[in-house]
Amino acid sequence: MLATLPATASSTGTQATDQSACRPDGLYTTPGVDVPYCSVYDTEGREMMGADHQRRVIGYFTGWRTGKDGTPAYLASDIPWDKVTHINYAFAHVDGANKLSVGGGADNPATGMTWPGVAGAEMDPALPYKGHFNLLNKFKKQHPNVKTLISVGGWAETGGYFDDSGKRVDSGGFYSMATNADGSVNQAGINTFADSAVSFIRQYGFNGVDIDYEYPTSMKDAGNPLDWKIANARRAGLNKGYDALMKTLREKLDRAGAADGKHYLLSVAAPSSGYLLRGMETYQTTKYLDYVNIMSYDLHGAWNEHVGPNAALYDDGKDGELAKAGVYTTAQYGGIGYLNGDWAYHYFRGSMPAGRINLGLPYYTRGWKNVTGGTDGLWGTAKASICPAGSGLTSCGDGAVGIDNLWHDKDDNGKESPAGSNPMWHAKNLEKGVVGDYLDDYGFPAGTKLTGTYTRKYNSTLVAPWLWNAEKKVFLSTEDEQSVAAKAKYVVDKGLGGTMVWELAGDYAWNAGKGQYEPGQTLTTTMYEAFKSAPAYGAKRATTDLPQEVVDVDVSFREFPLGDSNYPISPKLRITNNSGATLPGGTEFQFDYATSAPGNAKDQSGWGLKVIRSDHTAANNVGGLKGDYHRVSVKLPAWQSLAPGASTDIDFVYYMPVSTPSNWTVTTGGKTYGLAGDFTRGAKVVKPGDGGGTTPPDPGTCTAPAWSPTAVYTGGSTVSWSNHSWKARWWTQGEQPGSGSGVWQDLGAC
Repeated sequence: MLATLPATASSTGTQATDQSACRPDGLYTTPGVDVPYCSVYDTEGREMMGADHQRRVIGYFTGWRTGKDGTPAYLASDIPWDKVTHINYAFAHVDGANKLSVGGGADNPATGMTWPGVAGAEMDPALPYKGHFNLLNKFKKQHPNVKTLISVGGWAETGGYFDDSGKRVDSGGFYSMATNADGSVNQAGINTFADSAVSFIRQYGFNGVDIDYEYPTSMKDAGNPLDWKIANARRAGLNKGYDALMKTLREKLDRAGAADGKHYLLSVAAPSSGYLLRGMETYQTTKYLDYVNIMSYDLHGAWNEHVGPNAALYDDGKDGELAKAGVYTTAQYGGIGYLNGDWAYHYFRGSMPAGRINLGLPYYTRGWKNVTGGTDGLWGTAKASICPAGSGLTSCGDGAVGIDNLWHDKDDNGKESPAGSNPMWHAKNLEKGVVGDYLDDYGFPAGTKLTGTYTRKYNSTLVAPWLWNAEKKVFLSTEDEQSVAAKAKYVVDKGLGGTMVWELAGDYAWNAGKGQYEPGQTLTTTMYEAFKSAPAYGAKRATTDLPQEVVDVDVSFREFPLGDSNYPISPKLRITNNSGATLPGGTEFQFDYATSAPGNAKDQSGWGLKVIRSDHTAANNVGGLKGDYHRVSVKLPAWQSLAPGASTDIDFVYYMPVSTPSNWTVTTGGKTYGLAGDFTRGAKVVKPGDGGGTTPPDPGTCTAPAWSPTAVYTGGSTVSWSNHSWKARWWTQGEQPGSGSGVWQDLGAC
């Protein structure tokens, strides 16, 4: 039986195409459906985005910056269409009938509103709807390589929605649509939503669906405080509902795509905080996603008093919030700081190829006032005496306000929520000492002046700029060309699929005529220029060769303790033998798990589970994690066999969050196989013992001298390290074998 799809006509109808040849590595295959992957992906499983787009630039385009409230509009005509690859429209919601909706009416921004007299905002008369959707499709005709996705949810509409009058309806949203009150999966609600999603993207010309469910985590009081009453009661079942939702969406989108002759995309906006991810089990939904957009921002903000970067790329070992929590001093954590983009990337790298992961960048600021301590405010503190009404917080940070909080939300009493939230173009004016002519649109009186000087600071270890006003003690975390260029280089060097931006309207350009910064495309252009001649992104999940013959043995992670009880993280690892042959005692399983957790995983079942290779062995992750995986080996006890259809559980223990361990092999009868559940490209499902598999190398004995971090090695030198033999490809010193540097060739176990 082949785990590939039959040859069918291509979407152009001009030649026969084996659609499975275009399926991305690790992407779930919907049973019995001939998905037209080749309409989106090439034969290496990489997304086709146009000749000058080697990496994704995904921009969120929000529906509420219409200009109708007197503040500057940001319309589809303002999008840098030649610089982006995907546009996510934010937001649709789950309505009271569990259907995907954007509301309706003549004043609806998505489908009803018009902008008479605004250049570029003329409606396409050929379309039966108006609003942003009309304009998006008008410009897509001019830029056919750009894909659009409807994004559903977001912070404000995960657990409810705003009706056509602007009033919030606390309907339960994703929480009740996917999970019943008793914690069981609401499959009927999920089916209704998924069917409506298919109808919606067909009606409005979208290329897929982006789910912004914030958040299906078992951590108590996570997400919008307005949702806690509904969400907290369902915490034990939110992950199961989320998994069922993604599986159902994947399968229904695949069936629709097969009927329509084009592959529909499915993505998510995923949290990056180790705290939230700890309660999302092992994020077992990644296999259903074309790609994941990491919200690698909001890592520090005025929800607490710890002053730090909004979106640091790396840890520097000095994060005040982590230090207070003992993260750097608790031995089991391995000194790993988890509030940074690099850590979040490595979390998802554990279950996905690099090319199916996109790093998030904020085009807005976070900030505090009355900051004390730290270096120019960095890693200082700023505690508020009173928290915003409706925040659910009893202790919070002293967020910046007024001219330092242009894009603020309002609390339950209609007052400004202190957050230091600004578009980056306003932050650039603060830095330059410019009072922009738009301030009166935001309610600032004529003659408003700036107090103090906003001095730009930059930390190259964190890859984080900020503005420090020493007179006001205001800290505003920013992004600019230097930080975005560094993050773009990181994306290229690590093989990531690209970047995601929240939100396009925050980008800036200098208007020399007015002497001020305004909405523009400077940062997006910086990424475009970095990506247009970059090499192809990383399309393979495994960093070592896996067998192409695989067996049907299922592995899953379950029975996670909830929330704050989930430490150490200790699920049951269940192995189920669906291969049709008995697996005898001594059968060895190996798998990789992400370096987002230290290499100290163990089992509490007496099976002798051990880490046999670590790509990151440093005492911390200052400046980034050094590699992608830890390799684990565990064997069925000699006295235990696993009959066809039987399952067995291992008490698996690890100390920081990881996504679903992957790159599995099973060795039995002198042969090594992969696992069908990894969805490896080109793999063939076989029955163990039918002559398939590969013969594992003879472990032999480690005869080479042990690797030394101080020794100098020239090309051809051999060493032993971590029970493997290694050969140097070129001169090296201090580069540990297996660290991901590429200098050492793994000669196999010994």
